[in-house]
Amino acid sequence: MPNNSFTSRFQHIRATHEQLLEKSNEALFSTNGVYSRYKNPILTRDHIPLHWRFDMNPETNPHFMERIGFNATFNAGAIKWKGKYLLAVRVEGNDRKSFFAIAESPNGIDNFRFWDRPITLPQNDEPDTNVYDMRLTPHDDGYIYGVFCTERKDPSAPKGDTSSAVAAAGIARTKDLIAWERLPDLISTTGQQRNVVLFPHLIEGQYAFYTRPQDGFIDTGKGGGIGFGLSKSITKAEVREEVIVDAKTYHTIYEVKNGLGPAPIRTENGWLQLAHGVRNTAAGLRYTLYVFMTDLEKPWVITHKPAGHFIAPLEAERVGDVSNVVFSNGWIADDDGKVFIYYASSDTRMHVAVSSLEQLVDYCLNTPQDDLTSAASVERINQLVDNNQKYI
Repeated sequence: MPNNSFTSRFQHIRATHEQLLEKSNEALFSTNGVYSRYKNPILTRDHIPLHWRFDMNPETNPHFMERIGFNATFNAGAIKWKGKYLLAVRVEGNDRKSFFAIAESPNGIDNFRFWDRPITLPQNDEPDTNVYDMRLTPHDDGYIYGVFCTERKDPSAPKGDTSSAVAAAGIARTKDLIAWERLPDLISTTGQQRNVVLFPHLIEGQYAFYTRPQDGFIDTGKGGGIGFGLSKSITKAEVREEVIVDAKTYHTIYEVKNGLGPAPIRTENGWLQLAHGVRNTAAGLRYTLYVFMTDLEKPWVITHKPAGHFIAPLEAERVGDVSNVVFSNGWIADDDGKVFIYYASSDTRMHVAVSSLEQLVDYCLNTPQDDLTSAASVERINQLVDNNQKYI
């Protein structure tokens, strides 16, 4: 028979957990008019299923103690699947290891519940030490692809160096989001790859990737920004040549590094792109999100690029394991034009902001670009003031 400690703790924790999972979310008033943030995070470590955390046998766990602890839920890929809104969440345990798990919502803004088990990701000949930040791309070839970063210890690290790592783009595919086939990692001739996104269509009969070439695991070095390249095969993916789509640029929100978020969304005006940019501050690196648009026929050519950040960490979002960060690798465009933008704050929790294709296209087409000087910024403001004089 369960003892009182087991029974009371189990009942209390289960009731509190269910209350969290059923909590309604609400849109906050949008001052900028481009998107609406939602009041509550949509996924936190407290959303992790209880049967992943606790041994529920009162004989082996009489005090109902947590056996496997979890630290964070963040950086999720996203897909609309059989009428449900699904996130491929990066879940990090207390042991620092990350893995992927599917969380499902009926409406995209609340009531997210994890599937019964996390994703079992097959291993290649060289096993992953850690995996994270999966981008989901439904492709014309009939598969859903998950492209993610795989981390392994740097084999050339000097003795005693236990932190140097090597990053590569791992590739897996599925037709049901349960059983996954692991493919060889992407081969790149331009260094390490951490933020790689598969384009949803073939180009010139080849698979197309947005890349982020970099010299080291953290530092981009001479890496030029968001790249783009083609591979003849997906089962042995290799990008031999990359063009730079969006270069890192001095004194911008993407001066240190940048990388594409999710796969782009097609519109009549071009491909909507969501990316993250990183800059230096006195308090460390600051990650924000920005939006741009590329040509429909040449999705590596930028046609419109609003100045500055699109979403930046605000208030409680600024606090977490890696503070002052927002990051996105997942969004969903509904048939009615609504767009769900899923972003993580400070490597800790998941949020949603909701916009529409109409708003996002308007934002891209009509927001001034960055002319890269303070004087130019003042000139843009003065031009708007002049245009507004008859309305003031």
